[in-house]
Amino acid sequence: MVWVPGGEFTMGWDGVEARADESPSHRVLVDGFWIDATEVTNAEFARFVEATGYVTTAERTPDWEELEQQVPPGTPKPPPEALVPGSLVFTPPAQALESGEIFEWWSWVPGADWRHPEGPGSSIIGKEDWPVVQVSWFDACAYAEWAGKRLPTEAEWERAARFGQDGRRFVWGDELTPAGRHMANLWQGSFPDQNDGEDAYLGPAPVGSFPPNELGLYDMAGNVWEWTSDRFRPDTYARRVAAMAPGSCCSNPEGPETTLDPRNPFAPDSRVQKGGSFLCHGSYCSSYRPSAKMAATPDSAMGHLGFRCVQSGDEP
Repeated sequence: MVWVPGGEFTMGWDGVEARADESPSHRVLVDGFWIDATEVTNAEFARFVEATGYVTTAERTPDWEELEQQVPPGTPKPPPEALVPGSLVFTPPAQALESGEIFEWWSWVPGADWRHPEGPGSSIIGKEDWPVVQVSWFDACAYAEWAGKRLPTEAEWERAARFGQDGRRFVWGDELTPAGRHMANLWQGSFPDQNDGEDAYLGPAPVGSFPPNELGLYDMAGNVWEWTSDRFRPDTYARRVAAMAPGSCCSNPEGPETTLDPRNPFAPDSRVQKGGSFLCHGSYCSSYRPSAKMAATPDSAMGHLGFRCVQSGDEP
């Protein structure tokens, strides 16, 4: 783990790329903490499963009573053959799309889980140092508790990512590829149908394959999204700033007490993800910026979603 010194930084982004949930930018104070240098790997997660016998969300049969809370009232119960263990897998379309609907490139695949991230027939053998994916927020919390750690708050995560680059577009500066060098595992080409792989990877990369930030943290941009502990609301920053005195600083925010997620309007809970992934491209989301975020229900698992942990403690 790497020590992140406490201090103030500018959280959020007001630039032209920013979505509404990234603004307004504001000053935040975070106490010092420890953070994993890399995303949790397949090997590390395997040790947790071996030690505890834990079964991930994607490996369990879905509970319709839980799912029913996340869909419009009156939605009919799916047939039994649909309620089977599985998860979402990226499936690139044959050609460019105009609708921008994410379900045109995501498929529910029975049997997809952390051991088989692309479904039956896929494997993590030989990929022990790749980031574990297809893990839900619940799975990430269970691992963190076993390891004596916890998930970072969104503020902690952004403080660690931005360290030394406060107010810059990326965790390394303002240019996406300085001097033509790829600084993160992202999508090159035409999203979502054609990945040119100019950065040498078409999917997740082994952790630490790209340059670290100033603290020595790897993959704080790209590779896989990372869960945080915060609940999601698109107006979190606006509400926070409205409650602050002019020129003041927000200390150790932990996110809103309740969820409001237009992408999952019926879900009782939605948690923030940070960092972007190998699927991020400027034409669609540019979510490799440290202020960018996504969110999903805590039982969600996807092929580009992992996590890293933090630990409270004193400076070494």
